[in-house]
Amino acid sequence: MKSRILTALVAVMAIGSMAACTPTRTVKSAGEQVDDSAVTAKVKTALARDPSTSAYRIDVETFRGEVQLNGFVTSADMKSSATRVAKSVEGVRSVSNNLKVGDGDRTAGEVVDDTVITAKVKTALAADPVVAAHQVNVATREGVVQLAGFVDNSDQKAKASELTRRVAGVKQVDNQLEVKQR
Repeated sequence: MKSRILTALVAVMAIGSMAACTPTRTVKSAGEQVDDSAVTAKVKTALARDPSTSAYRIDVETFRGEVQLNGFVTSADMKSSATRVAKSVEGVRSVSNNLKVGDGDRTAGEVVDDTVITAKVKTALAADPVVAAHQVNVATREGVVQLAGFVDNSDQKAKASELTRRVAGVKQVDNQLEVKQR
């Protein structure tokens, strides 16, 4: 009797663990998560090694081999080099280059102002029950806030823009969030 119960319990646990690992359109399997983490790391390493890119300025996000390059860089050459470098990495299926080119000279006050705006936007996103804030990367330059990453649905994307626009100091929202596909 005890062995039947134990066998049934083990079977239920095994089925439950398989269901928990089953990928959906918006949830990656454990293997996909590892693959995407490896691709992200390889892209970041390749950007760091390339003298024509500024890796610390570039945020890299990956979802099922689709790579996003996000943030602000100082030249169009750096932006195009980042695309070239990312595309050369094994495991990259496609690259969305959302990098914005901006002047490199900023005062300490401007940097602090942008940092404060970024913090306020992250706080607003985290407080909202619709937006999955952990899926949204926020970067700010001269009051322009870039939202990037992969979200589960279009409601999250729209709500992230709406919340960001309400934050004091935000001049413009550049919503580069992509809705997960497949």
